[in-house]
Amino acid sequence: MTDLDAYNKIKEGKAEILFPKEDKVFYNPIQQFNRDLSICGIRAWSELYQSAGKKRNNEGEVKPFINILEALSASGLRALRYGHEIPLVKKVVANDFSPAAVESIKLNIEHNQLNGIVKANEGDAILFMSQFRDKPEFHVIDLDPYGTATPFIDSAVQAVKNDGLLLVTCTDLGVLAGSSYPEKCFALYGGTNIPGDATHESALRLVLSMIASTAAKYKKTIEPMLSLSIDFYVRLFIRVKTSPIKVKEHASTTMINYHCSGCGTTYDQPLGKKTQDEKTGRYKFTMARGPPVGEKCTFCHKTMHLAGPMWAGQLHNKTFIDKSLQISKSLDKDVYGTTDRIEGMLTLAKQELETPFYFKPGSLSSVIKCPAPPINELVSALGNLGYMASLTHAMPSAIKTNAPWEAIWYIMKTWLNHRKEESGKNLSETSPGYAIIHNDQIGKDIELKEYEELYKKNDLYHEIKSLRNFKIVRFQQNPTKFWGPKAKPTN
Repeated sequence: MTDLDAYNKIKEGKAEILFPKEDKVFYNPIQQFNRDLSICGIRAWSELYQSAGKKRNNEGEVKPFINILEALSASGLRALRYGHEIPLVKKVVANDFSPAAVESIKLNIEHNQLNGIVKANEGDAILFMSQFRDKPEFHVIDLDPYGTATPFIDSAVQAVKNDGLLLVTCTDLGVLAGSSYPEKCFALYGGTNIPGDATHESALRLVLSMIASTAAKYKKTIEPMLSLSIDFYVRLFIRVKTSPIKVKEHASTTMINYHCSGCGTTYDQPLGKKTQDEKTGRYKFTMARGPPVGEKCTFCHKTMHLAGPMWAGQLHNKTFIDKSLQISKSLDKDVYGTTDRIEGMLTLAKQELETPFYFKPGSLSSVIKCPAPPINELVSALGNLGYMASLTHAMPSAIKTNAPWEAIWYIMKTWLNHRKEESGKNLSETSPGYAIIHNDQIGKDIELKEYEELYKKNDLYHEIKSLRNFKIVRFQQNPTKFWGPKAKPTN
């Protein structure tokens, strides 16, 4: 009989776990957002999976069918919540290498009365998933490791069913989104990060590229449903499908990035080219042309550097986001304590442009030494030149746009000139900003506008202003002191 005095009770979602007071098993309360979001994401995938006509019998009924694997279960809380909260779940396997963790999971399965649904398994996650490579068993596989998920991807993409969902967390943002370990980033993810503002987006794209390359070896493709940079980690929801034809698109959805060491200008270079024959409708795959820029930056003449290879395709599926938002709004906020943040993050992700990458207006203004234009006015100027712009979930006060950098620097020069700042003031003649201010080629290929016409308020201005005024919860409130990534349990 269990001695309840030896345990603390922790309630999260619809699950309650008995947590050892001696703290041998890992539990992190800040990850409730991750788990709440995962519930919404799996439910959204399930509803879309069923709407495609799968798993219905002749009477249109759907019996429990979803098999879920939490490959690195630790406390087992996530698996228990899946057992309680995912409709039509048939089986949840909570796997962990730690004997202490597995014993704790078994105890909590019993405590939550989930014996018929959740099963504890002690074993190496890679070896366990490899058992199902010839006959995939799991509709959903959740990988939430300490650090990188890279070692687990090969076996995971083989063990997940066709059209199944792969949930991936990587917490090693010091490698993925930092500039100190390019050699380690390349070793783990097959590419290097870009410096500057958009490091967290390129982190997402590096992880996606690694997963896509792994899946392609097995004639499988990926479709990112939701890709988020959250606090100290990235979290991705990816649909995996067996499709030898779609695998041919792998090169054209992979890119390297050229970025200027002086002004931060970037250029994307796809590694392959996909074209469609107008008569037959068939696609042809060829080598891409490049490079898109020379050795020196077009605008400030500083050295260009390379980053990548990384994913060049979409980061999100808007239908998936809509379904996840619908589910989140239907949840009881007393049970699901992070729904406000889920709705805020998903709302921002939904409106993001798919074009890489975002930038901060302040970063541009620091190059030419002037106050930054307000975001609303900058996006208005982009709209008046015929381009699109959006915010991003990954960084407050940052912009994504499909405008070329010539247009962006033209807008910044117009802003500077309107402020009657002396061109080149406080700038060295060898600085990137000085070169941009005195570069007469900027704006040569643009329909020039006076300041008042360029910065005139338009629909895009009001759209971005409304979104920024909307009370969006981007960040989780600290539940405890020192709430960040925890150390591995010792047992």
